[in-house]
Amino acid sequence: MRLVLTNATIIDCIDPIPKPNSSIIIEDGKITNILLSQTIQFDENTNSIINLNDQFVLPGLWDVHIHPDYPLPPSVSIAEQALLFGQRLIEGLTDSGVTGVRTGGAAHFLDVLWRDAFEKNQYVGPRVFASGNFLTSTAGHFLDSGQAIECDGPFGFVENIRTQIKNGVDHIKLNLSGGIMGPNWDQHQHSFLLDEELEAAFAICKKRNMKIMAHATNPLSVKKASTMGAHSIEHGYIMDEECIELMIKHNTWYVPTLAITQLTDSQSTDSWEKEWSNKRNLNQHLSTRAENASKEHSKWFLKSLKSGVKMALGSDIKPLKDSCLLEMGLWVKCGATEWETLLAATAKAAELCGVGNQLGTISKGKIADLIVVGDNPLEDIRNLRDLKLVIKNGEVVSDKRNLKN
Repeated sequence: MRLVLTNATIIDCIDPIPKPNSSIIIEDGKITNILLSQTIQFDENTNSIINLNDQFVLPGLWDVHIHPDYPLPPSVSIAEQALLFGQRLIEGLTDSGVTGVRTGGAAHFLDVLWRDAFEKNQYVGPRVFASGNFLTSTAGHFLDSGQAIECDGPFGFVENIRTQIKNGVDHIKLNLSGGIMGPNWDQHQHSFLLDEELEAAFAICKKRNMKIMAHATNPLSVKKASTMGAHSIEHGYIMDEECIELMIKHNTWYVPTLAITQLTDSQSTDSWEKEWSNKRNLNQHLSTRAENASKEHSKWFLKSLKSGVKMALGSDIKPLKDSCLLEMGLWVKCGATEWETLLAATAKAAELCGVGNQLGTISKGKIADLIVVGDNPLEDIRNLRDLKLVIKNGEVVSDKRNLKN
């Protein structure tokens, strides 16, 4: 199949300067040519030609820290959970242009289930990099999510990591510390795991070539995770200069998940933030905890970004159709440029997931996962909400051009 996008303004996520009056030629799901300011000749092999009328085409968006649905009441059956899980992923693709995700916890290996269903083209959804359950200690973090496995002692962690591997996960999510959204004994200032537990967990992951997605929320846990070889640090609510130095030294990714501390009712500024916050209905105690952590979190986010730490965009909120766009707005609000934010949600996110050579930029030879929006997101990141088209594997999977004028 051959698809041609003409009269496009390309933001390729390689060069920050948009390229107007351009065309993209897609064959069998891949970008075969990019013509800048050239008239294109069509032949009988062209199945579809779409005139974008100077609208902006970009790589598909990514959210590399998601939990599609949590917590769910006990009355919801596993079959219903599976349906909701897939529905949330599909909505993220079709409603917001999220073409790739990495999970940070999922009950019943539903992320593995839907990853495989999408890869086999049984359904159309985003590319999924699956964690399965996340591993924490007894009295650890986020136990009411339905996604936690409580482990104790070195063997407890090794045994459960092997179980995750047996069930087909792509990476291991390991919670080294507490969080913002939990009971009083689950605090982000506290680290939970013993050195021997950490050593065993990291050793078995290294032996089995499994990357560790490390929930680390304070300086001790960030330093431990970076030094021991974590692939990514999630959250980093409290850090110090040594944390930044170690992440750079060990080539560790940082996924800040700003939405956890920057999106309470009192912090919400635009209509999208306010609508989401109202639906979330966070209680006052947890709102206060988030707000108390917000200034420190945003400080270390910006210091990490400006210091050259490798960073990608992940939200840690739901639903997926809102999460990525809200998180991108928070990156800009906390001091990132639109260009830095866009890179974090495209090229760098794909690189974090190990597929940067195939996805994340508009380049000849790469897979055609693309979105089209009406206005320039480099002028205002919120312009990504004016979604016109979503293309996955070179095929249009969502067309909103007749719905928005």
